[in-house]
Amino acid sequence: MKKVIVAVVLLIAPVALRAQAGSDGDLARRIAQLEDRAALKSLVDAFSILADKKDVEQQLLLFTEDATVESRTGGAPGTPLVGRKQIGDAFSRFLANFQTVYHINGQQAVDIQGDRATGTSYCLVVLIGNENSKTIKTTMGVTYNDEYVRRGGAWLIAKRVSHFTWRDREEMATPVR
Repeated sequence: MKKVIVAVVLLIAPVALRAQAGSDGDLARRIAQLEDRAALKSLVDAFSILADKKDVEQQLLLFTEDATVESRTGGAPGTPLVGRKQIGDAFSRFLANFQTVYHINGQQAVDIQGDRATGTSYCLVVLIGNENSKTIKTTMGVTYNDEYVRRGGAWLIAKRVSHFTWRDREEMATPVR
């Protein structure tokens, strides 16, 4: 009987060891994927936080040198911005129109394929500025369709298409300062 048990153990041991090694590899892969997902969410959140601070210089570092950005309103395509300089100039001009910029990021879905990924993120954007001596609050629903690349171990935005799907504008009482 002992010989049978020893024989069974010897037959099963290599299979069990391979399964365990496969499980460790699978675990490492799953952890790496979770880390990538967290990094991509962080990237999108950093973009929004820097926009709120109007820190375009730091915001541009989240893009590849040759990145493209296109904004679409009501489905109509906009003129693509190409490269950090063009993107930075446009962002700076746009943000200069507002005293307050506030992004609230929501859900994000990503598909990661090695050092490339695509993602869709939802965002509520609030912009407060002055028009004709009135304080105007504009609230917009935005969906970002992004393409990401990993360079030097960090994820960057290679392409962003911003879909401004709805907008609400209202006059506000003058804020107390």
